[in-house]
Parts: sequence; structure tokens; C-alpha cells
Amino acid sequence: MDPLYIAATGSRLPPAVRTEDAVADGRCSAALARATGSLAVAVAGDDESAPQMAVRAARSALERAGTAPGDIDLVLHASFFHQGHDLWAPASYVQREAVGTNCPAMEIGQVSNGGMAAIELASAYLAVDPGRSAALITTGDKFCPPGFDRWHSDPGTVYADGGTALVLSRRGGFARIRSLVTVSVAELEGMHRGDDPFARTPFEHRPQVDLEACKRAFLAETGASYAVSRVAAAQESAVKQALAEAELDLDDITRIVLPHLGRRRLQAAYFGPFGIDPERTTWPWSRQVGHLGAGDPIAGLDRLAVTGALGPGDTCLLVSVGAGFSWSCAVLDIHERPRWAQP
Repeated sequence: MDPLYIAATGSRLPPAVRTEDAVADGRCSAALARATGSLAVAVAGDDESAPQMAVRAARSALERAGTAPGDIDLVLHASFFHQGHDLWAPASYVQREAVGTNCPAMEIGQVSNGGMAAIELASAYLAVDPGRSAALITTGDKFCPPGFDRWHSDPGTVYADGGTALVLSRRGGFARIRSLVTVSVAELEGMHRGDDPFARTPFEHRPQVDLEACKRAFLAETGASYAVSRVAAAQESAVKQALAEAELDLDDITRIVLPHLGRRRLQAAYFGPFGIDPERTTWPWSRQVGHLGAGDPIAGLDRLAVTGALGPGDTCLLVSVGAGFSWSCAVLDIHERPRWAQP
């Protein structure tokens, strides 16, 4: 890749609700808590929306990067769930509130892989024109009733509220993108569609998102073995391609940022197949946060940067997956300890 750097990251995570409290008051079943390994989940109050959390993260990232608004040539905002208004452009809101310029601002909707998809698209946008300097990437989601049950709409993963941001730059940063790969398997898109007909309006089929019902209908048609084999092959391909392009092996990677999925899903997709020690990943922290929709890879990298877990000479692997299905992986070379890292 042409030299592209991560100048800074930022996150806005609201206060966490303990999983044991959710079990005690009936919001989450004890069995689900055990299967996911969740300890807590970030939950936003009524006074904070998904785009507002993205703006807070963006302001933090821009301040850390020392990037002037005029240096931002592109704003990409990735999201999963409702952004607070209908027929509205949240990317333009983020641009107005965090940057205040008139560069292109666009929304990325590749569900949980939206953050990494935005990084890849922004990389190409910057690389094609030497006059372009930097891009601001944000994510923001708020998974709340009545349309979404963060505990049960997708059993096996606990969904969290929060915003993240990343400044991608051609001029330098604490990390350089050494490789970036995306693998797509469109045959699996029906796993989040099921056999429901196309609806005329949101929530026409059921009053609340039920991804498990869609998955059951899809697997009844295709068979579980077909889906499992395709998922495993695509995930392996994304990881291996990213490592190969970076000319590294998995053992050369210092830290791994994984999606904020439940423990059982992580074991099946990553810990087991790749022989990854959970302590080498962001899992010990992500189980206290929950799945941030499109924001997991940026939030995980931000956590490693803030806590000083990454330093010069280290390498970091970002891993992401989203319905559709698509998988993205990136290898980062860490050039310096971020200035905002804790002492």
C-alpha cells in the first residue's frame, strides 16, 4: 500500500450496565450471560444519540491528531441501527459538528464491518490524489428498545452503545497500515434476511429485530454445514491474505483486535481455529463493553493505544466481520507510543 497512517483514534463509551444486574432484573437470561461471557455493556442515556457519540469521538481523535479541519478531505460515518431521524444524513451532521468544512461526507452501511469498510474506502480515496491529506472515519450506534433488544435480538452477542473515530493520514501517525484486505461472500446475505418478504416500512414483519429467526430460516434452506464452511473459509482467507501482504505470520503479531462477540462465537471463529490466546486479544476488555456495531476495530485499537499496550516496533492485527457477509483484516506497524497514552 502507499504510505497511509493512523494519526489518532477516539471513542465515546457511555457508562456500563453490569450483566449480573441485567440477569437479576430479568433483562438477560443467566444461560445467555454464561454463553457470551459478558461482564458489562455500555448503555447510553436518553439524552445521547448515536451520531452525537460519534461526534464526541471525532473531536477527541482530531484533537489528538492535531489535524486542522481544512486537512480533512473526506468524512465517512458507518452505522448499523437507527441514527435518530428518518431520511437524514448522519455523516453530514458529524461533518458539521466535528469538522465544519464542505468536503465530501458519506454514510457507510455495511453493518458490523462498516468501520473497516470505511477505512478501506478512505484509503483508496486518499491514495488516488496526492493533493488529499486526511480522512475522518466515525461510527456510532445505539441499540435500544423498542426496536432492538441488546441482549436477545442476536443471541450470542451483547450489543452496546457508543461512538468511535479514526483519523487516516498520508502525512504520518502512530501506526502505519501495512496491509488491508476485505473478503466478501454474498451467498450468505440471506442469513440476516431469512425468508421474510421485502417489507414496505421498517419493522413491518415483527416489532423488534430478531436475527435468530432470520438465521433459522436461512439455515433451514441451506443447511448449517454449508454456512459454517463458507464462514470459516472466508475468515481464514481474510486473515491469511492480510498477513501474507504484510509478509508476517500470526506469531509475529503483538496484539489482536477482535470483534466484540460473545465468548462462544469468538472461540468458534478465532480462539480455536487460529490457536489465539484470548489474553493476546482485546477480549478481556471487550467483554466489559459489548458489540459496538461498526465500531469494534476502532474502539479496540483506541483502547490499546490509550492504555499504552502498543509501542514502537509492535504490530497489531485488526479483525472485523459483518453481515452480507464480509470480512476485513488489517495489519498495522506501530511507529511510536501515542502521545495520549496513559503513563
